[in-house]
Amino acid sequence: QVQLVESGGGLVQAGGSLRLSCAASGSISSIYTMAWYRQAPGKQRELVARITNEGMTNYADSVKGRFTISRDNAKNTVYLQMNSLKLEDTAVYYCNAPLMGASRFDWGPGTQVSVSS
Repeated sequence: QVQLVESGGGLVQAGGSLRLSCAASGSISSIYTMAWYRQAPGKQRELVARITNEGMTNYADSVKGRFTISRDNAKNTVYLQMNSLKLEDTAVYYCNAPLMGASRFDWGPGTQVSVSS
């Protein structure tokens, strides 16, 4: 079972940028789709962005044009570049592999992103 560890979160002012990383303990090269999710306080976890092994991406409308997902299969790592951060981006961010409406792996610890005004 692959384990996922997210990092790169922190406290940033609105308009700022952060780059999140998700390191997998095993190979992700055979995992067709990897994704980033987030969970804000009092809300359900939501899918933010996903990327296939062919490099196809899609994003939630709320982050489109501001966030960029990428992956490096050689490093077993998935990234999320977040620009023009807004207060409403404050959440714990997780990565995983979507699978038939659920997640393929156990959830990692996540990384906290806090955006201040």
